[in-house]
Amino acid sequence: MDSVLAASRSRGSYEMTQPGHFPKHPNHSITAERPPLWPGLPQQHMQNAAPLGKIGHGFEGVVEPSARNLYPFHPLQQRFEAYPESTLFYPRERQSQICSTSPRTPPPATNAVFRPPTSRLSANDRAQELDRQIVQDQLVPYDSPQASFEPEVPIATFGSSPSRVPTRALFNRARNFEIGNFRYVDVTVNPPPSAGSVDGWELLLEKIAINALHDSSARYDAPKCDEDTRVEVTGEMMDWIKDRDGPKSILCMTGAAGSGKSALQQTVAECCATSDILAAAFFISSADSTRNTASAIVPTIAYQLGLKHDGFRNSVAAAVKHDRHIFYRSLQSQMDALIVRPFEGLRRSKQLNVNTFPYAIFIDGLDECSGEPDTSSRLIDVEKRRQAEDQQAELLAAIQHCILDNDLPFRVLIASRPEWAIRTALEPGGHLRGVAYHMQLSDNYDASGDMRKFLRRRFEVIGLQIGDSQWFTEDNIETLVRAASGQFIYVAVVYKFISERRTSPAERLGIVLTWVPHKGQMARPFETLDRLYTNILLAAKNAYEAVDTHRGRDFSLLFEIIHYQTSGNALVSIPANTLSALLGIEARGAENLISDLHSLVTLRTNRDGDLVLEVYHKSFDDFLIEKSRAKDFFVSGFHISLHLSKCCLQRILEWCPLDLDSLPGEDQELPEFDKRRLQAAITYLPFVLWDNSNSAFAGELFDFTEKRGWHKFDKLLPLVYSEEGVLSKLWSDWIYYFRLRFAGLKVRNPELAAVITGFLDKWERDVKGWYRPMHNSDFSDRDDL
Repeated sequence: MDSVLAASRSRGSYEMTQPGHFPKHPNHSITAERPPLWPGLPQQHMQNAAPLGKIGHGFEGVVEPSARNLYPFHPLQQRFEAYPESTLFYPRERQSQICSTSPRTPPPATNAVFRPPTSRLSANDRAQELDRQIVQDQLVPYDSPQASFEPEVPIATFGSSPSRVPTRALFNRARNFEIGNFRYVDVTVNPPPSAGSVDGWELLLEKIAINALHDSSARYDAPKCDEDTRVEVTGEMMDWIKDRDGPKSILCMTGAAGSGKSALQQTVAECCATSDILAAAFFISSADSTRNTASAIVPTIAYQLGLKHDGFRNSVAAAVKHDRHIFYRSLQSQMDALIVRPFEGLRRSKQLNVNTFPYAIFIDGLDECSGEPDTSSRLIDVEKRRQAEDQQAELLAAIQHCILDNDLPFRVLIASRPEWAIRTALEPGGHLRGVAYHMQLSDNYDASGDMRKFLRRRFEVIGLQIGDSQWFTEDNIETLVRAASGQFIYVAVVYKFISERRTSPAERLGIVLTWVPHKGQMARPFETLDRLYTNILLAAKNAYEAVDTHRGRDFSLLFEIIHYQTSGNALVSIPANTLSALLGIEARGAENLISDLHSLVTLRTNRDGDLVLEVYHKSFDDFLIEKSRAKDFFVSGFHISLHLSKCCLQRILEWCPLDLDSLPGEDQELPEFDKRRLQAAITYLPFVLWDNSNSAFAGELFDFTEKRGWHKFDKLLPLVYSEEGVLSKLWSDWIYYFRLRFAGLKVRNPELAAVITGFLDKWERDVKGWYRPMHNSDFSDRDDL
């Protein structure tokens, strides 16, 4: 084992960088051998001693846990075979090491401790003399006899009880130098404070997230708005902040992923800082472990408020000193102790002028607050997500209680994607409904003009750099703005890709404008967007599939079916509420499916009263339909069609599976059993079928025929048609696509094709007799399709 001679004290440490090596001097040599065990160490302590490692040449040290108070460092096996001409003493708090040197002449002037012997003694006498010199003789430096002694520390000695001796630096006033292989490093060790000297402010500093501040170096070049962009939004935010008498002191800004919430918060926070009204800011980031948990938010805000007012700082420090475990209490208790009470105390005592105290507080990225650090790897992602949502909800409730209920003069701005915590708080019945000012970026603000300015200004700068002002056109900018669909992150990502160093901007602009993925394609202009979409979808998938009633469901497949069938890309758009019935999920199945996707999509009611899925950004549509980008979340059209076809056939088989004779006649009403499912299955089947030459589809149709499904279909079809719903309006297309889908089946299974064709011929002949006046129908759900 390599051995390193190290000795340290409260102001210095000394290292020997090679085994058995010591600071070289022409007249120095190491002379130490293995002596008998130290007789002063109790036998029971020796049995429990653990070897620490070799020190120098031929002597060892051990640490014995049960005797640390008495013998913090035992220089065992350290008696010298021959007493040296001088003894070098290394003092350290609760530790000593004693080595032997034999200089022929006095060494150079240093503050090392030397004590020459008075005579040549036997080995045992030399050990006793060594004890006596250390304990009784008050050793002094050879070259500095008048140096003052420093505070004493207990040490262990040879053959005697621990005593106190003075300690001093080996090299007085020396700092960080080397002599040969000997290195001296100056170290300052501060003793731990006693219980009575706790500094509450210092304890607070240990709990803050300095990276979350608006001007933190960790957020260098943070996104913010150009001077003449987003003027409408920033102006509205600043007007709200300055209206201190306004009825609502909490502003909640929600917007889709990439809509520029953080840039707006940063821009307005900087404006407030310039105006001396910025009280505190906390920018949450899921990617930074120091600022993605709720536990750091209150201490960091209290820290910033303390910097604004000495009295507030002292009050916070006193609160922490009084209760050093305040940081482990609820967020509301933390706010009460560290913000509310200090402020109210200063206000009552008139030590604080409310009119001049900064009052704007910013909390950005609430949806990225991930709860508390996970100390158990067994915690699954879904449970983490629920804990995060609980923390977000707790923070909103604490802000409401502390700011509103206590009538504090602060104006709090919170920005978040419209995820569960803030969405439920702002919805009817939520605790912030009516008391918070709600800004919805995606609905009320068109950022297209600002994006044009953003791109044009930066493209002009690139033109100056490359000496070609014509490298882009206005049409290029318009194309990019349309592709962004109001998503500021899109143009930011595009600009970053185009302006990459050591590349051709014109060439990269062309890649973005005409990008079509293909095998071997290396360019990934939308990689940042793809990661964003993937992370959001993954969290939503885990949360949805973890619900016990959703077990066995494929989130990706269900979501893509609803996305595809309501997007206008399908042959016939099927409303989301109808799809829920057709897919066999709960009545509000579509709403539950997108519960954690409100930053990307929303459900809206169209003019016909149907629920349709609306995607905020075209780039998300592009992501979903491209396999190389969506990867695990890509669902092919074949699988969408196959699953919908199975659902249609299954809904029909489920109805009255045993007794065909009990089916209603053509002059009767549609049976009560799940009318919407039956009508949807019969109406949309030909539009969702794939080419039936495919074996998977052919197998499903064969099984349906074997179970006499077409006979049930034949009984139900006139009832569905007579309701004058969608089917009667689409009848011509319905027959056309039915025949088209089964054309390929004639080759693979002519017998099955003949059965289905026979029914199609019959329906075309009978259709004129199915019409029934609307006033005879009581099918109230027909408009839901």
